[in-house]
Amino acid sequence: MSKSLLRTAVPSSRRVVIAALTAAALIGSLAACSPSSSTPDANEEVAVVDGGELVIGAEQEPDCTDWIATCGGSIWGTWIMQIPTLPGVFETRQVDDEWVPQPSDLVTGEPETEVADDGTQTITYSINPDAVWSDGEPITSADFEYTALQIRDGDDIFDKTGYDRISAIDASDPKTVTVTLASAYAGWRTLFSVYGIMPAHLLEGQDRAAIMADGYEFSGGPWKIEKWTRGTSVTLVPNENYWGEKPHLEKVTFLFLPDTTAAFQALKSGQVNVLYPSPQLDALTQIDAGLPGIKSQVDARTGNLEAIWLNNAAAPFDSVAVRQALAYSIDRDAIVKRLFGSLGIDTAQQSFNSPIVSPFAADDFSQYSLDLDKVDELMEGDGWAKDSDGVWAKAGETATFSIKTLAGNKRRDLTVQVLQSQLADAGFEMTIDQVTPADLFGTIAPEGDFQAGIWTLVDTFADPTLSSTFSSVNIPSEANGFSGINFYRTSIPGLDELLGQVDSEIDPDARAAASHEADALIAENVPSLPLDAVPNVLLWSDTVGGPLQINPVEGPFWNLAEWGLAG
Repeated sequence: MSKSLLRTAVPSSRRVVIAALTAAALIGSLAACSPSSSTPDANEEVAVVDGGELVIGAEQEPDCTDWIATCGGSIWGTWIMQIPTLPGVFETRQVDDEWVPQPSDLVTGEPETEVADDGTQTITYSINPDAVWSDGEPITSADFEYTALQIRDGDDIFDKTGYDRISAIDASDPKTVTVTLASAYAGWRTLFSVYGIMPAHLLEGQDRAAIMADGYEFSGGPWKIEKWTRGTSVTLVPNENYWGEKPHLEKVTFLFLPDTTAAFQALKSGQVNVLYPSPQLDALTQIDAGLPGIKSQVDARTGNLEAIWLNNAAAPFDSVAVRQALAYSIDRDAIVKRLFGSLGIDTAQQSFNSPIVSPFAADDFSQYSLDLDKVDELMEGDGWAKDSDGVWAKAGETATFSIKTLAGNKRRDLTVQVLQSQLADAGFEMTIDQVTPADLFGTIAPEGDFQAGIWTLVDTFADPTLSSTFSSVNIPSEANGFSGINFYRTSIPGLDELLGQVDSEIDPDARAAASHEADALIAENVPSLPLDAVPNVLLWSDTVGGPLQINPVEGPFWNLAEWGLAG
């Protein structure tokens, strides 16, 4: 299960694995950029006082807060509103320096699961008797049942992976729920974790999409949404009925600042206290120049995977040969070095499995490096010839395409400009179309109204779920209510079966082997092209206290209840 930026969407008992370039190396490369030697160490927890407010800069504004719907795909919405308000069964926490799934305080302990001889799997959850919604109503098995059926049976669902296997739910005991899956699901910990759960007593029989579209009053987490002023900000206040640790702060406001330059100016001026920016060249330059009074953390343990996404059902990328030729037209290492070289990152990502699920990743995309002779061979073999302008042409059509990119992201602006130049040398004509996140992930991508795009998929659970991205059953269409996130219309013979094996195989070694085989098949067909694993950067004022730390799976605000004003 993947969340999309769709900066952009994934659970397992398996450990989160650090990328080849360790976080320590990244932090070390940034050491020279630290504000000064007198600034307190960013890894030291600073004591906080109760009360007060913080303002945090947010790069993106979500389209809606109906988290199971396609419009809820922005990862920023998940970070700033979903995780603080909707409880989930598993949360990702650091154990012995590794980030792994742990049962949350929603349940009394690790759920019990068993695979029967007939292949069905049962999972039994014991709900914490202290768990209540913000209106004081107990969280019960009815909430689990309601959430599961809304996802399994609904239209316009972001991702049904795992829930589509549910064959029965026993919610007869209010504090115990047993879910039966028609077939074994290795990623069963994603269930009720990535999406969390919703209150049946408030939503059953109602229009969930309408109620949750623009924020909602209920909460089962430490925070409540006080106000969402579209285009401006979101404000959270403490949930007075939360059964766990109460927030120290009286209020947190997320101020939407999509422009990096404006965001950094707001941080330096004190308008905002915290930033979690995508690594931009101007941001790295400013850090390198020194930001007095600002602490930083950079982490390569990331679920962020940026790629060139291709619509396999739209010309010219409905041809495997053209997609392969495109891959040989691009010097991906040069692009990555240009973007992240100052952080010590200079090689492209070679799998669509992100660094946090690296045991399941192969390196088959390493076969694609800049090779214009190979481009000529593939294109000519597919019936193309260059016209007088040096652009590939075939049957009256040229190899011209538009790439969708998000407006206001200077790193992406540079990326597409470099791509445009490299591709022109190879005989492809690329135009650039800047769009908003709401349009891109709300209508354009789900409806397949694009040829190519560049954005980031963000794994929100440390489990391989490429089936969400590339299995043909997850192609959104009018017939399925535009559910699913295979926006790329990928349908590769044999791939569904391999990805299904990755989802179902309980044996870790067999599962990894199936994943590697799937990676090879994906690379052979180039449904899209991975670029880089985007590192995480967190910046905060020394007026902020508490244990600030990037969670590579749940984002930077996972422990916001523990933050406060420095004492």
